[in-house]
Amino acid sequence: MSGYAQDKDAYLKRLRRIEGQVRGLQKMVENDEYCIDVLTQISAATKALQAVSIGLLEEHLRHCVAQAVAEGGDVANAKVSEASEAIARLVRS
Repeated sequence: MSGYAQDKDAYLKRLRRIEGQVRGLQKMVENDEYCIDVLTQISAATKALQAVSIGLLEEHLRHCVAQAVAEGGDVANAKVSEASEAIARLVRS
């Protein structure tokens, strides 16, 4: 079971909203909207995706990593490394 299972519907709702934002961006470009307006909407979509990713990361830490740490051993080390790599990817993006 994934760490975000209890909030799955909320995450899906947020992702659908972001999908709508991206479709709106496509229409803005098709309609030759002003560059700054398009960039503003891209920024909003980016922030929305970042919020989802941070929420998922938090759930992963609370559920998957915490459970692995409680079990200890190589599994714990692997989960902590996996989480660290995910954080590094988010920071770079």
